[in-house]
Amino acid sequence: MKNNFLLKPITVAVALAISGQITALMADETENSKTLIVDRVVVEGILPEKLEAVPGSFNVVDEEALIERRPFTVREALNNVPGINIVGEDAFVLSPNIGIRGLDPRRTSRTLLLEDGMPLFLAPYGDPSAHYSTPLQRVNRIEVVKGSGQILYGPQTIGGMINFVTKPVPTKGFAGSVQASAGNNDFTGLHLNAGYGNEQGGIMFDALQNKGDGIRENHEFDVQEYTLKGQLNLTDRQTLIAKVGYYEEDSNISETGLGEVDYDRDKFQAPSGKNDRFEHERKTLQLQHIFKFDDTLKLSTQAYYADAYRSSFRQTDAPGGFDEADNATGVTVLERCPGDDTATEANAETCGGRHRPRSYQYYGFEPRLDFQHSLFGIQSDAVVGFRIHKEDIRRRQYRGNDARAQSLSFLKDNAEIVAAAIADFREDIRIDVDAKSYYGQNTFYIGNWSLTPGVRVEDLNVKTTVKQADGDAANNSRTNRQTEVLPGFGVAWNGIANTTIFAGIHKGFAPPRPDRDLDDADIFNTKPETSVNYELGLRSTFYKGVNFESTLFHTQLDDIVINNGNGAFINGGESEQTGFEFAGRVDFGTIYNTPHNIYLQGSYTNVFTAEFKKDGLDAGDGIIKGDRLPYAPRHIASVSVGYEHPVGLNARVGVDYVSRQEPDTFARALGPVDQQFSGLSGDIPAYTLLNMSVNFKPVGSKATYFMSGYNLADREYLASRVDGMAVGRGRQVIAGIRYDF
Repeated sequence: MKNNFLLKPITVAVALAISGQITALMADETENSKTLIVDRVVVEGILPEKLEAVPGSFNVVDEEALIERRPFTVREALNNVPGINIVGEDAFVLSPNIGIRGLDPRRTSRTLLLEDGMPLFLAPYGDPSAHYSTPLQRVNRIEVVKGSGQILYGPQTIGGMINFVTKPVPTKGFAGSVQASAGNNDFTGLHLNAGYGNEQGGIMFDALQNKGDGIRENHEFDVQEYTLKGQLNLTDRQTLIAKVGYYEEDSNISETGLGEVDYDRDKFQAPSGKNDRFEHERKTLQLQHIFKFDDTLKLSTQAYYADAYRSSFRQTDAPGGFDEADNATGVTVLERCPGDDTATEANAETCGGRHRPRSYQYYGFEPRLDFQHSLFGIQSDAVVGFRIHKEDIRRRQYRGNDARAQSLSFLKDNAEIVAAAIADFREDIRIDVDAKSYYGQNTFYIGNWSLTPGVRVEDLNVKTTVKQADGDAANNSRTNRQTEVLPGFGVAWNGIANTTIFAGIHKGFAPPRPDRDLDDADIFNTKPETSVNYELGLRSTFYKGVNFESTLFHTQLDDIVINNGNGAFINGGESEQTGFEFAGRVDFGTIYNTPHNIYLQGSYTNVFTAEFKKDGLDAGDGIIKGDRLPYAPRHIASVSVGYEHPVGLNARVGVDYVSRQEPDTFARALGPVDQQFSGLSGDIPAYTLLNMSVNFKPVGSKATYFMSGYNLADREYLASRVDGMAVGRGRQVIAGIRYDF
């Protein structure tokens, strides 16, 4: 349901208001040269100014690092952040799978994604899955928080938080950039950023398009996004920021993988890819008001609204002929075919399939107060705030039995013709979420010590109404109400120059996940997850030209949620992850005071324990005490060596390594034939990928020339078995030019 009844008028009103205000400011600047000479409010992400006091581990990928690495996708942007595992199932990581410290990365369901503090999930509570992340062309920096400090953000507080900070509005006249890039696999990228601003505010427009071929045949993608951002400095202490965005994805990417026989024949095949489609339309509005009363008191208030529509169509749903009632053959067949169901492009043109159109609307309001005080004579920084958040979700499914069913509009118009087996209206689920969050955190400064207790309360009410299930009319409604109190405590010691030793503990929380196909009898299949997270670490820039961070971590989950096959989820009982992570960089140019800088940068994560603590309740779930958790590689490493020349040249080469991974537990419990042929079971072997990047910006020039390459050796590797065997992305090289003005 593409419903923009609310966003369009708001977008137009905000855009006109900002444009009118900026036009007036520009005219006023022409007629009157007076300017305000004051310190204005600066907004730079959501991490505090005193990073040395942050209670726990964090990482920042700044603009310099993004330019240096020239990442093709968010996977390359974050692969130097320790603790992160990203499974790439599509060429451009349009549906990111990000796991932190051994948690299942599937659709980033246990890692909170934000843009300028606004949630990015389809529905943060009702359907916490990611089919979008902020395009890197718009990003100024990326903040990653994994320690107890993440209780300030929610609802996901088990793995970590990733916040994409977008580029700021210009403050010194007209400014912007234009960038064009191209590469193999028919990739092209275009980006325009232009804005105007002065001391009183500004406005900025951003437009981009990325398109190309996917990993497998017939998996093309085309992404477009348009963003308008404005800032108005109401006074020297008040700032208003407004941002509206429109995103559209049109791709032929299918989630269904291959069986063993298919994969051995041609791992890049996708016979139904020309007909399979994934469409995603996303409209957003975000308003932020910052009121800095004085140097010790600041009130930040944000309001946000998102309207997303996603529809997928697929002609294959079971890899390798896998079916619960039959043995797998290793050969994938087409669904709902009037004739031959062999998976070929010709047969796919005559077959039907299944559509899953889903619409999501959510909005929220969040005021937050940051202030300094001296309670009991102790200098302190405090944060208190709350958030009101509401969601309206509608999930539908249609199935049709011949080529006419490739049109969703046909199925909608003929959904009542069930007896003729032409169209089948399978599912209509409504989910309403009413969530409230309250949080507070105080940092006490005692000599070289920083002590940070905090608490978050998640209070949510989820009402699920089944209108249609399994093709039958229904009218079943259930309500799930729960409240979770999430305490946290962090401590940091700064007794050594430019060095922080930190430790923390906090309780984590993640809402329950809905199944892909619900039925009338069992609406709530999973309970929410809760965890206790510990960490102990050190970060330092003590030595000139050297910075590093190392952290020991331990996570205990009470009732982990795992994939149970066919898009269903179950609670898997107690589990734990324990490991060590390290990241660092050495700049020899800084050490030896020379403009010719050779640098060494790397990260390493060892999740030496990631296991179930108890056997499963059912032998079919495959959960065995001591077995490794799905998609939790023991080792993840990224190492780069680079050279910076004073004429404006920066060149880097590196390798990324991911060790062996286990598949989902239900696949481990399949019968011998299914295990051999379905493509769902069997390990995911380790792989190593070679990458590079080169940037050249001549001194005094406004143009930057760049080139980057990933998987340069064109290594063929298996990326995932979640929905069958999915091959990883092959060699990708891009080159481009950016001109700043």
